[in-house]
Amino acid sequence: MAIKVGRVPYLGLEPFYFDMERRGIELISVVPSEITKAARSGLLDAGPFPVTDCISLEDEFNYLTGFCFSTIRTAGSVILNTNKPIEELDGSHVNVSQDAATALHLLKVILNIKYSVKPVSYDATIESADAVLNVGNAGLRYRRGIRGFSHSYDLGEEWHQFTNLPFVFSRWMIRKDLESPHPAIIEDALYVGLQDWADGIFHISESRDNLRMHPQDILTYTQGLRYFMGVPEKKGLESFLNHIKNVPE
Repeated sequence: MAIKVGRVPYLGLEPFYFDMERRGIELISVVPSEITKAARSGLLDAGPFPVTDCISLEDEFNYLTGFCFSTIRTAGSVILNTNKPIEELDGSHVNVSQDAATALHLLKVILNIKYSVKPVSYDATIESADAVLNVGNAGLRYRRGIRGFSHSYDLGEEWHQFTNLPFVFSRWMIRKDLESPHPAIIEDALYVGLQDWADGIFHISESRDNLRMHPQDILTYTQGLRYFMGVPEKKGLESFLNHIKNVPE
């Protein structure tokens, strides 16, 4: 039976999957807001899970070495577009991408704790929204702004200014009862995929029109990402998990 891995279809996570299909691993496309539900229902054996969900999965899943998806200073793909300065969003309505998982919690930390701003609502309604949060490929597509929203904020940059730490969005976990050698196969596929994709990025010749990105844009974006948990990432994650305890739902 093929190993089932959750594939988050975002540019920044492509390196994880670069070597998987060749090994017969079944990739199941799922957005961050749905991947945990899919895992709990038994549809997935492994994947990059939102850090806000990882603790709740520890009974059934183990962390897969130190693989993660983290930004260093800027996120590039987690963008808040607003029609007024961010510090003036008190009482506002924020439109949030339905794909958002960790990004929504990060936004609440930035608004509530960094700026002491408390919006009225976070929902999928775009009409009369004072701000729009886009993540993943949509965040990349609208990284330079959205018509009608005069201000743009990169939430990775906002976090780094606030803490001087990187931000970890997701961590790889694998089902505990997955039989050997499957865990080793996934781990090796991640190592090889990350290395081969990184080597190939310097030779990309095609633009991503759907993301409005040229090869140089892709290179610049991916150079701002980290895929392993080091000491800074651990500190950043610990800081974030402590902050969200103080943010109202």
